[in-house]
Amino acid sequence: MDEPSSLMATLQGALGPAGPVLLAGFLGLVLIALALPAMLKRREDPLDKLKRETSTRARSDQSKALRTSDYSDKLQRFAQFLEPAKAEEMSAARLKMMQAGYRGRNSVRSYHAAQFVLGLSLLVIGVLWVLLTTEGEMDTQELLLKGMLPGVLGYYTPVYWVQRRVQMRREEMINGFPDSLDMMLVCVEAGQSLDQSIIRVAKEIRAGYPALGEEFEIVAQEIKAGKERAQVMRDLGERSGVPDIASFVTTMVQSATFGTSIAEALRIYASEMRDKRVMRAEEKANVLPTKLTLGTMLFTVPPLMIILIGPSIYGIVTTLGSLR
Repeated sequence: MDEPSSLMATLQGALGPAGPVLLAGFLGLVLIALALPAMLKRREDPLDKLKRETSTRARSDQSKALRTSDYSDKLQRFAQFLEPAKAEEMSAARLKMMQAGYRGRNSVRSYHAAQFVLGLSLLVIGVLWVLLTTEGEMDTQELLLKGMLPGVLGYYTPVYWVQRRVQMRREEMINGFPDSLDMMLVCVEAGQSLDQSIIRVAKEIRAGYPALGEEFEIVAQEIKAGKERAQVMRDLGERSGVPDIASFVTTMVQSATFGTSIAEALRIYASEMRDKRVMRAEEKANVLPTKLTLGTMLFTVPPLMIILIGPSIYGIVTTLGSLR
């Protein structure tokens, strides 16, 4: 018997069928316990310390009525583990969280903390469940698979949730964007400015399409704060992640740059968006017969074949049995 097989047999004989899993888990906990204090005592970067002290001082100067207690602030000391180190990765993570509707300054940190907590807790639960429900001997590979599967599911649950949120918000904005353009065109033709029409659309569209209303409200607040309109519109296109809105932003920026009529640009683009919405509906309608055909074949043809051919097959089998 080779050395690895003898070691596995020794562990299973001493600790039971789950001996290798227990040893691996114990070694992992020991490594985490040894590495975590050293990483927590790492010397803080002077620039990060200055930024933290500045932000703390600014928060302390605010009124108590404006202070909020966020549980994510408790994760400040673990920020170096829960946030990407590179600025590009951090920007991409923040953009993804904003597209999902989570705009808090600690959203990225909370997202990675949820991944860590769910993955670790479900991993422990999975290992305990395997140990308590296992009777007799079980292969080590099967034990590892059953024990680690809940941990993997827990780790990827926040990923699926955020991606699902991004997809739902995009679909909602795609469906409501033509209506918002029509409303904006009516406001502009009634004599309101583009800024006033955006504020009005943000209030009216929120009832049917909350995500789109929230985006327009952010645009209105940024314009009120004095931010350049072109940059605000570009941020809207990037933050939404919808190609139609990005094209609308480009059209509005070009209209403002070259001095063309905004009402005319809105009229043409709103007409195109209505046509595009009709084309999407027609595309879904054209796909429907194919789906119905597949469903009909799946649920109708097998029972029909059994009814038609079943008696003949039964008669053939009976005849062959009698001949034997």
